[in-house]
Amino acid sequence: MPRSAISQRPVAVIDIGSNSVRLVAYDRLGRAPVPMFNEKSLCGLGRDVAITGLLPADGLVQAIDALKRFRVLCDLMKIERLFVLATAAARRATNGPAFIARVEAILGEPVSILTGMEEARLAALGVVAGLHHPAGLAGDLGGGSLELIDVTDGIVGQGVSLELGGLSLRDASGKNLKKAAKIVAETLSGVPNLERACGRDIIAIGGTWRAIARLHMAKGAYPLNVLHGYTASTRSIAEFCRELQKGDYDQLPAIGEIARERRPLLAYGALVLEDLIARTGAARFVVSTSGVREGVLYSQLPAALQRQDPLIAAARALSDLHARAPAHADELIAWTDDFTRSAFPGEDEATRRIRHAACLVSEVAWRANPDYRAEEAARMVAFAALPAIDHRERAFLAGVQYARYEGVTENAVPPLRSLLNAQEIDAARALGCLIRVAYNISAGQPGVLPRTPIRVENGRLVQILPPAFADLSNERLAGRLKQTAKLMGMGHEVRILD
Repeated sequence: MPRSAISQRPVAVIDIGSNSVRLVAYDRLGRAPVPMFNEKSLCGLGRDVAITGLLPADGLVQAIDALKRFRVLCDLMKIERLFVLATAAARRATNGPAFIARVEAILGEPVSILTGMEEARLAALGVVAGLHHPAGLAGDLGGGSLELIDVTDGIVGQGVSLELGGLSLRDASGKNLKKAAKIVAETLSGVPNLERACGRDIIAIGGTWRAIARLHMAKGAYPLNVLHGYTASTRSIAEFCRELQKGDYDQLPAIGEIARERRPLLAYGALVLEDLIARTGAARFVVSTSGVREGVLYSQLPAALQRQDPLIAAARALSDLHARAPAHADELIAWTDDFTRSAFPGEDEATRRIRHAACLVSEVAWRANPDYRAEEAARMVAFAALPAIDHRERAFLAGVQYARYEGVTENAVPPLRSLLNAQEIDAARALGCLIRVAYNISAGQPGVLPRTPIRVENGRLVQILPPAFADLSNERLAGRLKQTAKLMGMGHEVRILD
C-alpha cells in the first residue's frame, strides 16, 4: 500500500471484516489521529463461509447498504484519502471477487484484500501506533480469523493467521463448544514460539475480545470505563473466560452494552483466549483498541513521524486546541525540566514523558466555570483520546490537573485515585501544585518562565524572580509555593535577584 502525502484534512478507513463492516474517519493523518466518526454494521459476512464457501445473501445486502451510506458520509466529511480493506471472509468466499468488484464501484476506491500475514502485520503496527513500547503477543480476533504476532518495543515479528475467528470457529464446530475447544487446541498446538510470551503481555485486538474486556471491567466495578490500555492479570481473565463459556450472560453487568449479534460469539472468543493464555504463560492481558485500521494509517507515515511519541503528539494537539497561548506549554516543560534536574536528577523516561504530557494539557479547562475547573480538567484528561498511556498514567494525569486548579484540599477527592498508590497520589499533587505556581507567575503567557526558574537548593524550594518581575511576589505566590514545598518535604523561598 503506497504512502500518502501528509495533510491536515480528514482521512478514513473502511474495514470489510467477517463480522462487521465499519467506517472510521480520523481528523488527520498523523502520529496520533483522533477518530471523528465511527460506525459499524454487523453484517456477518463470514457466517457459514466455512460451510458453504459463499458470503451469505442477507449479509451481502446489509453490507452493500452500509457501504452506500459510508460513501455519502465520506463525501459529507470531505475525506481526503479513503483506505478500503477486506479480510478473511472476502478472500475465502468464492463469490468474494464479485462482491469486491461491486464495492469498488460503489466507493470509487480500490479494495485491498489483505492476506492473513498482511492482516497480522497491520494489526501489530496498530499496537505499535497506540501503545507505549508494547512487548508481548498481539492477537487480533475477528469473525473469520485470528492473527498472532510478536511485538517487542516497536519491532514487529513474523505473524501467523489461523482460522479461529468467532464465526468460523462456530461454523466449523457445528455450534458445539466441546468440538470447538478441540479445534482450538489442535490449531494452537501447531503454532511455534508461543512460549515467547511467557511473563509478558497478550495484547488483545478485535471486537469480541474487547467485549470480554468490557464485561470483565463491569464485573469488577472498575472505575475507568476506557477500553484502550485496560490491563488485567491473565489469571483473572482466564477465570472469567471459563465463566463466559457457560453461556449465561443475562445477569452480567454491562451485557446491554454488547451488541446482540456479538453475544453468541463471546463463548468462542473466551475459549480461544483461555487456551492462548494457558499455552503462552503470559502475565497480563492488555486491550488495544488500535489495530488494523490504525496500523494502515501508521504505515503511511514517514519514519520521522513514526518515531514520535504519540502521547506527546496527542497532548500537544489538545494544547493547540485549548490553551490561551500554546507556546507557554513548551516553556512550562522546560521550566519543570530545570526544576527536576535540581530536585530529582534520577527521573526516568516514563516519568518524564508523563510530566511533559501534564504540562501540555495544563490548560484544557480554563474556559470552564471556575467552581468546576479542577473537576473538568481531571475529567477531560482522564477521558481524552490519548494513545500510548495506561490507566494508571491516566489517573496520574487527572490527579495532576485536579491539583493544578484546586491545590491540595480535603473538600473533594480527585477522580480515579483508587488506581494509584499513596506515593503516586502525592507525586501527582506535587506536580499539579508546581504547575499551579507556574501559572501564578506567568498567567499562562509565554516569555515569563524562562526568566523565572524554580529550583531546589540546599533542601529548599526556591522561586527566583528577576527585578523586572519582582512585583509578582505576594502572599498568593508565597502560599502556593509553601503548599508545593510542603508536599515535597522541604522549606521554601522567593528570591528576588539584585
